[in-house]
Amino acid sequence: MSRRTRLIPLGVLLLGALTLLSACGTPPQPPLKSPPLASPSAAPLSLPPSALPGLPATTTAPTATATAPTLGAYPTYPTYTYPTYTTPATTVSPTPTPSHAALCAGSPTGPQILALIKGRKGIPKVTLQVDSGPYCSGNWSFTTVEVTGSNEDQLEPLMVVATGKDTTLAFVTAGSDVCINQVQTKAPPGIRVLACGY
Repeated sequence: MSRRTRLIPLGVLLLGALTLLSACGTPPQPPLKSPPLASPSAAPLSLPPSALPGLPATTTAPTATATAPTLGAYPTYPTYTYPTYTTPATTVSPTPTPSHAALCAGSPTGPQILALIKGRKGIPKVTLQVDSGPYCSGNWSFTTVEVTGSNEDQLEPLMVVATGKDTTLAFVTAGSDVCINQVQTKAPPGIRVLACGY
């Protein structure tokens, strides 16, 4: 075999190897390994300032100061005043108590009232006398009578309400409470105030 024949296959081999190497690119690199993760309870890694090259032993972190941009003045709104309402004072003027009726100028008389109530139901069968009255207003009269004798302090005076005069004298009611519906609604104020108190 000649020398030339040896070199050709070697050249062909070298050329083929170079072609293969250039076609494949960079050979794959092994994957990078990350440092082991610190457990949450482990203390943070801190280096002394002298271990950091190019920094002085004591360094102060720069502080950033940011100022908010100045805005225009806020718009002012008119203030609203709520109206105050005052409840008008309601002064209720008390109805004045009417004055009671005056003494009768004529009929009925005391003896006529005693004769009118004699023998009626609820009237004691004892001798009675007029304590006050009779008082007259319009066609109505009011009289108080009491028992005569030693027992007069033990019994309350009886009140007698009647209507009419002389022959038209009519019995309305008698007793310790004579403020009945007829007296309240029909009697004149002067008689009602004597019988009912208002």
